[in-house]
Amino acid sequence: MSLDNLRTLYQQVILEHYKKPRHRGQANPVDRRQRGHNPSCGDTIDLTVALATDDVGQLFIKDIKFEGEGCAIAMASADLMADALRGQPVGRALEMVEQFQSMMKGQFEFPKEFRKLNVMQGVAQFPVRIKCATLTWHTLRAALQQQQNNGVISNEEED
Repeated sequence: MSLDNLRTLYQQVILEHYKKPRHRGQANPVDRRQRGHNPSCGDTIDLTVALATDDVGQLFIKDIKFEGEGCAIAMASADLMADALRGQPVGRALEMVEQFQSMMKGQFEFPKEFRKLNVMQGVAQFPVRIKCATLTWHTLRAALQQQQNNGVISNEEED
């Protein structure tokens, strides 16, 4: 597949997730809630997470939902993230947050089972848009690392 065809496919996937998000709404129950805001462009994400414990007592993400307003990249990233991380243990989800950050720096590519996340790689070509793609991931990390619902986080300090 040519580079232009690949770029077009990636753009189509991003627009599809922006126009028809599968994970918009609020998780039920809401075990964690976090708001993320990118002041430089105005993207805002309200993320809710439902957690559960598996048979061996490991905490995992039962559901992730989001509300908010922002550009196609921010909203598509939120939807793709929710799709990929539902059912994942919390520790694995936090690893994937770091891997996504590495992907935005051109240092990582997700394996086959999470290949849809790789459509966001093209964003790395536009440094001012990286914060749009990473906002929801920063927001999820803050939600998973907290012990209770609180506050607003910003990814404005990110490089």
